[in-house]
Amino acid sequence: MVAPPDNDVLWARALHFRHDDGSPGLSGVSLGVREGEILAVGGPRGSGKTTLLRCLSGLLPARSGEVWFNSVPVHTMGPAARERLRRERFGWIDPVPLLVAELNVWENAALPLMLRGTGRRRAKTAALEWLERLDIGDRARRHPVELTHAERQRVCIARALAPAPSVLFADEPTAPLHRVDRAHVLRTLTTAARSHGITVVLATHDAHTAALADRTVSLLDGRRVRTLHLPPVPGAAETEGRATCSLSV
Repeated sequence: MVAPPDNDVLWARALHFRHDDGSPGLSGVSLGVREGEILAVGGPRGSGKTTLLRCLSGLLPARSGEVWFNSVPVHTMGPAARERLRRERFGWIDPVPLLVAELNVWENAALPLMLRGTGRRRAKTAALEWLERLDIGDRARRHPVELTHAERQRVCIARALAPAPSVLFADEPTAPLHRVDRAHVLRTLTTAARSHGITVVLATHDAHTAALADRTVSLLDGRRVRTLHLPPVPGAAETEGRATCSLSV
């Protein structure tokens, strides 16, 4: 077992994962994520993006391979240690906004901080700051049932950012949002990450979203690939533009 490079906050080597139905989720994926980097994981739906994020964050133990966070081997941790790591150092945004119905908006956004033991007043201040940045501060005392789907997703994003995680895993974070809202939220997310030194691993199938990242890795059928743009075949008039070919790397 070889420790990862010092400048990689996250590092994975030869990750393999198979779903319960026997289908492959990841097939030998390796990558490194530098501290403070925004890394986009691209690829079509079903390519393994969510599975990779879940393995990197310790939500899913890989069948084989290694995952390191700040030179600590996540793959050797037990369930309780992985849960503590996610609670104290990681943030997560799902494509579907899940909130606690009994709590109001600011309480939902402050929940991770209060679970860490942060005082209620301090947690509220941090939550309200992010709700304001995401243009939903005026809904702070509403309950989830009173919000639109897009507003609930903004609360989820504020909840992930409020504790200032070391690494934020964002799985299609703007999927429920309209195009205008999507652009604003993405700008807020990337600006916050850079100003607070948060490393972001962003899963997306949208090229415009991936363009905001520092770097993109692509998956296809659970493998890392690179795409080559090939010149058009001479005489093939029906083919417009350029063909593409995905190669495993």
